[in-house]
Amino acid sequence: MGDVNELLEEAIKETENLNVGEAFLVKDLFKGYVWNRIPRKDRLLLGTLFLNYVNKIEGNIKAIEKTSSNQQRYKKTIGK
Repeated sequence: MGDVNELLEEAIKETENLNVGEAFLVKDLFKGYVWNRIPRKDRLLLGTLFLNYVNKIEGNIKAIEKTSSNQQRYKKTIGK
């Protein structure tokens, strides 16, 4: 599996394919088998890095809520 920074770049790039108003989890940005191959510690780190990225930039992705399984949900707010 690639390094976590590469996975973060992939996740950020994949957000361009979302529709405005669409809610998602970070794992939704990867194909299921790709996500399952990422070691758990790297998935946790990726989630933290993605949240930090979203909070740092003034972009089109906003953190909205946590799921019952404590996963952060996001929403695409404006088109690019």
